[in-house]
Amino acid sequence: MNVLIVLTSHDELGNTGKKTGFWLEEFAAPYFALRDAGAKLTLASPKGGQPPLDPKSSDPSAQTDATRRFDADSAAQAELAHTKRLADVDANDFDAVFYPGGHGPLWDLAEDPQSIALIEKMFAAGKPVAAVCHAPGVLRHVKGADGRSIVAGKKVTGFANSEEAAVELTDVVPFLVEDMLKANGGHYSKADDWAPHVAVDGLLITGQNPASSEPVAEALLELLDKK
Repeated sequence: MNVLIVLTSHDELGNTGKKTGFWLEEFAAPYFALRDAGAKLTLASPKGGQPPLDPKSSDPSAQTDATRRFDADSAAQAELAHTKRLADVDANDFDAVFYPGGHGPLWDLAEDPQSIALIEKMFAAGKPVAAVCHAPGVLRHVKGADGRSIVAGKKVTGFANSEEAAVELTDVVPFLVEDMLKANGGHYSKADDWAPHVAVDGLLITGQNPASSEPVAEALLELLDKK
């Protein structure tokens, strides 16, 4: 099974002067869960090359077994440093796509025509799409064959408004993931802040927060096993 992982190339946290990017746990946990299950992984980002890491995800308090494993895996680090350009990947080559979060995707991937077209092609071909934490934001402009939002009428989750408020970035982000999913007709659900929560509806798998990263990958593997 061939799985594409799409990461952000955006590193500016609005007008704060602070850096953002992808969240390490949300990449590392799915990366190893999928790789250990025998998936062939391809990494891509809008600009290609090394995607920016949210510096806060390197804090000692944010470390997990998966992030520590990544920090000790030079091959995985080299792979991450050489992501393909998103424009150079073909949806036909993959069985599924996974989007790690971090705040970065809200600025670039949510608006990226290549990403939007990729997700639409995956859905049209009956292939699973998974996203965790802020990454469900990439679904903002994705349409189904009927022209409606891809999340309309579907069970979805993503970073909660209460979690965004807790990290004090409600007024910094370009949009709130929870509000966007609801506005597009998604049936949004959440667990307690920071608790793992996954929503699966057909080909769409979404996770609420960093703790949901590995459960989302496990749900994706389960879906691929059924296919």
